[in-house]
Amino acid sequence: MDTLLRNSRRKLSQGLLFWSEAGQGIPVVLLHGAWNDSSQWSSVMEKLAKNFHCFAPDLLGFGESDKPNIHHSIDLQVESIAELLQALRLERVYLVGHSLGGWIAASYALKYPEQVEGLVLLAPEGVEVEKQEKRWQQRRKLLEFSPLLVKFFKFIRPIIKIFGWHEKIEQDLQQRQHLLKYPAACQLLFQRQTAEIKAELLQDKLHLIEVPVLILQGGQDTSDAVFQSQTYKQLIPQVDFKLVAHAGNDLPESCTGIVAEEIRDFINKVKLT
Repeated sequence: MDTLLRNSRRKLSQGLLFWSEAGQGIPVVLLHGAWNDSSQWSSVMEKLAKNFHCFAPDLLGFGESDKPNIHHSIDLQVESIAELLQALRLERVYLVGHSLGGWIAASYALKYPEQVEGLVLLAPEGVEVEKQEKRWQQRRKLLEFSPLLVKFFKFIRPIIKIFGWHEKIEQDLQQRQHLLKYPAACQLLFQRQTAEIKAELLQDKLHLIEVPVLILQGGQDTSDAVFQSQTYKQLIPQVDFKLVAHAGNDLPESCTGIVAEEIRDFINKVKLT
């Protein structure tokens, strides 16, 4: 029988936050990636709910949570989660985060170490990568395309094909469409001032994380993602690192059983120490 996911909403200082919930017992909070919402964790939660009390919020600006017209930051997301946990009277939790959610989870553990029992980070964002600023600029330019320019590219598609440019332009337009669906993610990852984003990167702070950490990384993910996970591994004091060789960048969805088992084993291990 499938586990029943309970949906709830709570008005916080920055807006309404939505979350799914299942199970009872030790609280586990699962934070989704940049290009997802809390439904990313539904299958994992079904497996974990037999042993733990799982909470999967839509981050502020994502999914069914409010999308306020505010300046997004990692710290704002941390404070929203802190406010939610306070409202739910959850004093100590395990935090699980994928991609952007991993960056937020690690930042939370640095700011509120007394509230975190342990961290599970899946392909976490949030550390400096080679040529990162160049990629930020490229994505910013994509979003700056005017609708008229997009229409113009589509209009001259036959001419573009003659010169062999159509594949690159089609890829750019598809990526732009994808980015437009996640304005909060775009702002958090590359649409802020470079100095502000860099100030929230964690490579100079990870050595201060006091709780046990498990890092899961897909072996078929991008080289940047693997590099970031390796950086977390090298800098965090109490860390286990596991590579899922056949997995790509969608670990919670493509490797649900493995992810759930690793989270369960990690929590049981931490409880014994």
